Amino acid sequence: MFGLCSISRRVPRHLRLPLALLAALLVQPALAACTDPPAPRVDWRRCLLDGRSLAGADLTRAVLRDASLQRSQLAGARLVGVDGFSARFVSSDLAGADLTGAALRDADFTRAGLREARLVGADLRRARLFRADLSGADLTGAQLGGADLTDAMFDGARWTDGQRICAAGSLGSCQ
Repeated sequence: MFGLCSISRRVPRHLRLPLALLAALLVQPALAACTDPPAPRVDWRRCLLDGRSLAGADLTRAVLRDASLQRSQLAGARLVGVDGFSARFVSSDLAGADLTGAALRDADFTRAGLREARLVGADLRRARLFRADLSGADLTGAQLGGADLTDAMFDGARWTDGQRICAAGSLGSCQ
């Protein structure tokens, strides 16, 4: 069996560095193409997309794990079935967005606008919804275990049981 030292003696000195660089490139993990245009199944894992205008975009089943979409415009966007584990939507506009079946555990929606958003069956466990506006949102079947709902607005939202409509002035919980 050859050791590293015995192989390096067999490779000419002037080819060692280029071969080492080529080997390093070949073993790098594939990274998300953060410059890819918005599309269904786009892989924007760990991408910095702050302030992007994605209103009405179809991002069905997109991978947004650990992505940052702070202050982004996502009103009316289709985010059905997205993988948004630990994604950051701080101060983003998601009014009327469809997040049906989205996996959003540990996501940060601090001060996000989710008015009339569809969150049916969304996994929002341990998500941060601090001061988020969920007025008129549909939370039927959504999982909210461990979520931070401090000062979140639920005026007219359909609660997780699919029956109860939250009263005007519901802050931090459905009244």
